[in-house]
Amino acid sequence: MAQTKERPKPSLIPEYCKGCGRCIGVCARGCIAFSGEINHLTGIAPVVLDLEKCNACGLCIDTCPEPYGLLGLEQGLHFEPQDPAKLFGEKKGAAPVPVAIPGEKVALPKTEPMVIKGNYAAAIGAMLAGCRHMYGYPITPSSEGAELMAKFLPKLNGWYLQAVSEVATINHMYGTAGAGLPTMTFTSSPGFSLMVEGISYMIGAGLPAVIVNVMRGGPGLGNIAPEQADIKFACRGLGHGNTHAICLAPSTPQEVLDLSMDAFELAFKYRNPVIILVDGYLGQMTGKVNLPDHLVKPGIPEWAVYGDKSHRGNLISSIDLTEVDLEKRNERICAKYDSMKADARADSFMAGDAEILLVACNTPARISKGAVQDLRDMGIKAGLFRPITLWPFPVEQLKSVLPSVKQIVVVEASAGQLENELRLELNKAGVEKFPKMSHVRRMGGMLPQQADVVAHVKSIA
Repeated sequence: MAQTKERPKPSLIPEYCKGCGRCIGVCARGCIAFSGEINHLTGIAPVVLDLEKCNACGLCIDTCPEPYGLLGLEQGLHFEPQDPAKLFGEKKGAAPVPVAIPGEKVALPKTEPMVIKGNYAAAIGAMLAGCRHMYGYPITPSSEGAELMAKFLPKLNGWYLQAVSEVATINHMYGTAGAGLPTMTFTSSPGFSLMVEGISYMIGAGLPAVIVNVMRGGPGLGNIAPEQADIKFACRGLGHGNTHAICLAPSTPQEVLDLSMDAFELAFKYRNPVIILVDGYLGQMTGKVNLPDHLVKPGIPEWAVYGDKSHRGNLISSIDLTEVDLEKRNERICAKYDSMKADARADSFMAGDAEILLVACNTPARISKGAVQDLRDMGIKAGLFRPITLWPFPVEQLKSVLPSVKQIVVVEASAGQLENELRLELNKAGVEKFPKMSHVRRMGGMLPQQADVVAHVKSIA
């Protein structure tokens, strides 16, 4: 008579357990329970087995939805998950160590000044910085930048692609940046909102790009008039996770061009997106602009997934599924943010002996500069501090002009977003007692007026 083979008792591989609990429900002897401890490889609390009362009925194995979760294995036999990278041994013909192809600066002849819009200045600055891949769409008040690049990029062996959406735009940029190529877009406030998931991916993957956000009134669709309503968003809300990017705030068309060129250099220096915040008035306003004495012919960085032999072993990814690995990635990203403080920038006007210090950026900074001149003529010691990087905020430069200041007046076209950045950074810098702070604000597409600033300062002086 044939001997009946003994049925095996279940064996659990915790890494494959989904914690669904189906096996707990079918076990009549109470041999299975939730562990209560999360497996650090999966982020899920698996079940645990107590096989003392198990009669090897096999119901738990049959009901397990995961093929390798509960298995009927002989006692002492263990199944180890395989690492695909090691499964077939070392790869033959390993990729060579990637080598950077350096960029270069090409001299330009001296030219006459141009009178152009801020949007055009940003586009020209980007092309001079070597950007030949632009993705975007018409969105007022930034459309002129995309229009100019659509006209000129094909003549420069470049590409302009009108993307189907903001989500498509930022993902096109992800792919181009992954190849190590300069890329950018023009957008405005509601379009910028739709890009943040892709921006977060780019930050996580360490990819450079430049995003010109010509801010308009909000919330929602708002209107197409100028506002500074995206400062909070750009400085504190660039997607989920620990996401930050250098935020540049020019105040003239000349500075728009210069900072557009700088933005690409900073993006590749830190392998991180850079945001240029331009208010709608500055994007549409014309001004005298001098071209630089050079343009940039970009190279290919060593980390790029460019597709050539030298770079074929590279990988671009923002994914770390285990908590330990993701924590390490975040620690590296945060260390990079700390190093960005070295590039915090600011400008000041008559701030050395100022008793009343105006703080403003973008177009309100130009209005405030005129107000300072008027107030000085009245005998009031006013000055202007203009942050050029809103993140990281140039708090050390601000601290250097505070000793003589009795009052700070924040001038902005938003409901206190610049003032909130100022207060937060002073607090983080350990400045416990700073001068009394007040403000001049307009919203909804209205800009503060020089006369309003002068009247406010006179009322507190």
